[in-house]
Amino acid sequence: MGSEDRTAKLWDLSSGQQLREFQGHTLRVFRAVFSPDGTRLATSSSDGTAKVWDVATGQAQFTLSGHTGGVQVAYSLDGSRLATSAIGAAKVWDASTGRELLSLSIPSGWGTRVAFSPDGARLAVASTDTSVHIYLLHLDDLVKLAHARLTRSWTVQECQQFLHLGQCPG
Repeated sequence: MGSEDRTAKLWDLSSGQQLREFQGHTLRVFRAVFSPDGTRLATSSSDGTAKVWDVATGQAQFTLSGHTGGVQVAYSLDGSRLATSAIGAAKVWDASTGRELLSLSIPSGWGTRVAFSPDGARLAVASTDTSVHIYLLHLDDLVKLAHARLTRSWTVQECQQFLHLGQCPG
């Protein structure tokens, strides 16, 4: 990755020849990760964005924006989702469309690393305050956790506000 020219470069290891150059970030690129199938490359930058590229053509597919400061990026093991983290927030995205699926608050500091669990059910975010935050990503898991910790029934208002449901689950 070229810190001065704001690019990521792909090299042939056997010949030492540059194969592709991925241009489009406005500030330093500091992370690049391949999709599990190797067809896409996600780059992240201190410009507050991550970009997804087609490896074969070098063309940008889409930009993931909405962060402040430097962004970290990671693919889920099945390649269906991307996660990003930066100052105050982590986000989960559809890896084929770039649509934001979920935004999670980081209680303190900046998300310095982000990773999916092998089963894709959790997201780990390391923070500058030396803590690691683990987020449940599936609604059923969140409901089970809430039922285990809540000593009363959910109100309809709570279901609407926190679960985005008109009716509380049974």
